[in-house]
Amino acid sequence: MDFLDLITEVIDLRSFSNLWYWIVLAILWSTMSHWTIGVPYHLVTRTRRGDTQAEKDMLVLARMNAERMILFAETSGTLATGFSTFLLTGLAVIGWGYGIEFCQAIFLLLCPSIIVVGIGTWTSARLKADNYLHVPKMLRQHRTMVQMLGVVFIFVTTFWGMYQNVNIGPLG
Repeated sequence: MDFLDLITEVIDLRSFSNLWYWIVLAILWSTMSHWTIGVPYHLVTRTRRGDTQAEKDMLVLARMNAERMILFAETSGTLATGFSTFLLTGLAVIGWGYGIEFCQAIFLLLCPSIIVVGIGTWTSARLKADNYLHVPKMLRQHRTMVQMLGVVFIFVTTFWGMYQNVNIGPLG
């Protein structure tokens, strides 16, 4: 038994039948919908209830993270977009073109994450253009968009994962 055989025996690359993949998917979407452009959503909720300290904290975090995202988009946005496109294209070709389930699973995690980063950058630009006057409203809109995207991608991932599991069978 060589090293490669040992690795494939120990590490199961059938992602969609692995409980850990589904736990990572749940944590990923929970985290992306809770942290709206780096602001924990409970600050937005507390601000709506009239907590002035939460409002101050929310405004500071929103301004800081929005400015950081806009600066990154202006300085490295083209390079990051090109690399992300290259990575997603490679994963899609290897995953679906060559039938590698692990690459399909990683693609179904990364693709929506990159879209959420794009939505966050767009929201940051809107916040800055609005001079940070309607931060709670825009963060709620951002969270709603992320949650709708999450519903779609969780459905697609679940559907594809079930198809893979039924197609391959329980014993591989």
